[in-house]
Amino acid sequence: MTDLPADMLVIEIAEPGGPEVLRETRRPVPSPGPNEALIRIRAAGVNRPEVLQRKGLYPPPPGATDIPGLECAGEIAAVGADVASVKIGDPVCALLPGGGYGEYAVVDAGSCLRVPAGLSMEEAAALPETVFTVYANIFDDADLQPGETLLVHGGTSGIGVTAILLAKANGARVIATASSDEKTAACLKIGADAAYRYDEDKWEASIAEDGGADVVLDMAGGDFFARNLACLNPGGRHVSIAFLRGPEGAVNIFDIMRKRLRLSGSTMKARPPEEKARLAVGIQDRIWPLIENGAARPVIDKVFPLEEAAKAHERMEAGRHIGKIVLKVA
Repeated sequence: MTDLPADMLVIEIAEPGGPEVLRETRRPVPSPGPNEALIRIRAAGVNRPEVLQRKGLYPPPPGATDIPGLECAGEIAAVGADVASVKIGDPVCALLPGGGYGEYAVVDAGSCLRVPAGLSMEEAAALPETVFTVYANIFDDADLQPGETLLVHGGTSGIGVTAILLAKANGARVIATASSDEKTAACLKIGADAAYRYDEDKWEASIAEDGGADVVLDMAGGDFFARNLACLNPGGRHVSIAFLRGPEGAVNIFDIMRKRLRLSGSTMKARPPEEKARLAVGIQDRIWPLIENGAARPVIDKVFPLEEAAKAHERMEAGRHIGKIVLKVA
């Protein structure tokens, strides 16, 4: 174990509320358990679940820290007695149960991934949450195949950009929706084959007429649910990962039956460490080569100092970002 400070700078949630409730404080540096690693954080991604946690709507899983932050990149600073997969000094990025908004965080060693060759710490920090989510839902669950068509809503969000890049790199056709002409243009520039404004276009009819979709990655929910099913092809798969337009949506059961649709959904935060470790193996084998050869490089919107986490949340909630928002830890 390297010499470690007794305490560290973190950003905590003082109370449920707006971005202003994020405040600097100091906490003890955590110690890794037998199967855990301690990461000296250099950068951390900002994600919508952290906004929900700040508002009091998405508590951390039992036993996890209350410090927000679901992904980071840095160096291994210490390891538990039973850890052999990483060693002190290794540059890694990791999917965290929490704690990314700080100078150090502990994580199950199975959730650590080596930093892809050629990436900065800021770029590496933008990967774990979105890559784990996209890989688990589009490839591991929905089994998107080359030549099939993916529909993803929120195409300029961190999840949306990652979904476009990885699906295209794996030979799929991609359709995206976004909130403005500027964002639909950005989706096309990133690699989408078609893009629609979800507030103006009758996108479900246009998609159905243009060959339909085989997989939907849905972060919208609500009134989009039935519209998604309307443009799915027979044998299509619908995966729900968020419900920004509401948790309830009407559905015609006969539509599911006659087209043999499969509906699923998931969260990432509460999955057990063993499941995340299994996904990490698949990600390193299947996704990391695409990142390292340039086929799916992360898209960074803006980098803020850790101390300006509130400004980062303001930008995310304003919906102006294209790609990932990242915090840099000095």
